[in-house]
Amino acid sequence: MAVNYDKLWRILNERWMMKTELIREAKISTNAMAKLGRNDDVRVGVLEKICLALDCKMDDILD
Repeated sequence: MAVNYDKLWRILNERWMMKTELIREAKISTNAMAKLGRNDDVRVGVLEKICLALDCKMDDILD
């Protein structure tokens, strides 16, 4: 099953948050962000950090 992060981009857009801000706040690497941008698989730990930074659940950012 293919991974899709459209919900994540929607949340960032709604919050007027740039990807660089998310990288800084979630303490994730630029490589992880690049993988997200390509809808590649990332480690669960990366998704957990994003959810903590955005105060949301994984279902909120994954399709």
